[in-house]
Amino acid sequence: MIDYKDGDSDRLVAHGRFEALRYVGIDVSGWDLRGASFVDCALSDVAAHEVGLTSAEFADTTIDRLNAPILTAPRSRWQEVSIDHSRIGSAELYNADLHAVHISNSKLGYINLRGAELTDVLFTNCTIDELDLGGARVSRLAFVSSSVSTLDTSRAKLAHVDLRGAELRSLAGLDDLRGTTMTGMQVGELTPLFAERFGITVDD
Repeated sequence: MIDYKDGDSDRLVAHGRFEALRYVGIDVSGWDLRGASFVDCALSDVAAHEVGLTSAEFADTTIDRLNAPILTAPRSRWQEVSIDHSRIGSAELYNADLHAVHISNSKLGYINLRGAELTDVLFTNCTIDELDLGGARVSRLAFVSSSVSTLDTSRAKLAHVDLRGAELRSLAGLDDLRGTTMTGMQVGELTPLFAERFGITVDD
């Protein structure tokens, strides 16, 4: 068990390294934290609107009650991270690296993971407006009791992607679904999309 020390948010700076620290009730909205590294940290009740996290790193870190209407974190790295009871409006995570990440009980708007690499990522009890995996490399992604209004897998490389626990409303990138698992009911509900994409006329 980690023996956290209370962190001083005034010392958070771009390219800084922060280890075994706890931050509670802080507001870093508008801050430039690009290249910052958080290792073995705990962040709780954090306001982070328009925070800049380009190339930042989060490792072995828990995040609870994050409120980020706009989150800018391209090329960031997330390893052994849990995010719980959070609200993220728009997240720019293109070309990011997510490994062993669990997001739970959260509401997510547009999540841009284009060109990202995802391994062992799990969404539990999440509501997602749009999940953009265009051109991403994804291995072992799963959903539990979650909903995704729009899922885009255009040009993605998918392996062991389990969509059975996601309520899907719209799919883009139908040609690139190889490597996914869906239920028969899901496939049935998406039949109009498949028919339109492949020029099939469905006439009962």
